[in-house]
Amino acid sequence: MKRIFVCILLLIGCSVAMFSQTLAEAKTLYQKGEYVKALLAFEAEYKAKPTDANVNHWYGACLFETNGDIALAEKCLLVSSGKNIQDSFLYLGMIYTEQFRFTEADEAYDKYESLLTKKGPRRKKEDLEKEKESLAELGEKKKMLSRLSRMVSNTEDIQIIDSIVVDKSSFLAAYKLSRSSGKLDSFSNVFKESQLVESVVYFNEKETKIYYSQPDGNKAYTLFSMEKLIDEYGNEKKLSTNNFGLTGDINYPFVMPDGVTIYFAAKDVESLGGYDLFISRYNLNNDTYLAPERLNMPFNSLFNDYMMVVDEEKGIGWFASDRYQPEGKVCIYTFIPNKSVKIVESDDEKYQADRARITSIKQTWQEGQSYSDLIALARKAAQEEVKEKKDFIFVVNDKNTYYSLSDFKNKAAHDTYFRVAQMKSDAESLSEKLDGLRSAYSASSQDVRRNMTSEILRLEKQLEQLRKNIPALEIQARNQENQNLK
Repeated sequence: MKRIFVCILLLIGCSVAMFSQTLAEAKTLYQKGEYVKALLAFEAEYKAKPTDANVNHWYGACLFETNGDIALAEKCLLVSSGKNIQDSFLYLGMIYTEQFRFTEADEAYDKYESLLTKKGPRRKKEDLEKEKESLAELGEKKKMLSRLSRMVSNTEDIQIIDSIVVDKSSFLAAYKLSRSSGKLDSFSNVFKESQLVESVVYFNEKETKIYYSQPDGNKAYTLFSMEKLIDEYGNEKKLSTNNFGLTGDINYPFVMPDGVTIYFAAKDVESLGGYDLFISRYNLNNDTYLAPERLNMPFNSLFNDYMMVVDEEKGIGWFASDRYQPEGKVCIYTFIPNKSVKIVESDDEKYQADRARITSIKQTWQEGQSYSDLIALARKAAQEEVKEKKDFIFVVNDKNTYYSLSDFKNKAAHDTYFRVAQMKSDAESLSEKLDGLRSAYSASSQDVRRNMTSEILRLEKQLEQLRKNIPALEIQARNQENQNLK
């Protein structure tokens, strides 16, 4: 009997030693920032000692760092903060910041700072250095808190009428654009690239121009455009030489029917979380784009927000966001665009935060308003227009009229007419630019007009020369082709 009792004591002692060793290892992993590996051990310890302040802190911090159950993380950290465990207040501040609970976040950060700088026994040099680093980190978190608070107070008052969660790989299927708004397609479908380029190609209404993004050499994704030259696209141009003054990837373009207003997403150093949505406008005076404006919340968030589209014919818009979505999923929001920016007016911090985070789309609806017809319209795809493919009309002789480059039998004639198509495209672009400059000229001051005059004259000369050369090249192509038809 005595031997059995001794064995039981030995087993209990070994179990405690093994468990202590596991907890010690978890603490070491925690200090190294390996939170995923430490989480299971802290979870087991938490179940065994749910009121232990230190265990609550370690478990709560690991839950936060691993994107686990944030409600449980907050519960644990509140227990540990009750015992004034310093870093618990830092984690609570981060949780409250992400949840837009700004008053609570500010209080938590202040408490963390007061504990961090609390005067005590004479400290070592390395402790002072660590305190300095912690204060610098806290300063950045307070800056983010202040910025988020300002952005939430400027949340746009939009009516979000619908939302749908889809696979990110096929999210474009949720955008049911009317024909007048153009169309969207994936980069791989349009360019048949074997190399993966995560980009969307936007086609204007007549499909005479496309906008897309691709890596600029080994650099960040950059926006480009191409024009249709008979039956293929060419004349690739970078939309902005300085990448709109932004520091990271620029992607997911959409151009309004005016050909001037462009929406896109960018990963800028100032972005809230991954991609942010921006708007810019083309400046006809100097062939550049104006400095882009970052859109307000709720269009932007602490997650990736992209592919803003506004369909003027339907009177609705869409944008995509992976906020609060599992890996590989994205939410497509449908909204009613405002004619001018209108801000949510409220002194209720929670209400403003809910509107900024889109906690509920029904919260954005106007009282007594029915959105069923508009939702049905937004989900309705445009009817495919069946039309005979005619890239151009080129009379070769009395018996033969060509409608595409593939009709040509003579290679020299084919190449000559391809040059004709390029020149016609250039002439059309110059003509559109001149129309814009002339409109701007009439509304400009005398000083601005003087600067515009030389540019208008230069473009008019270019256009005149193109219009003079095109007929000669058409005659040349006709003669070359007729040699094969004799």
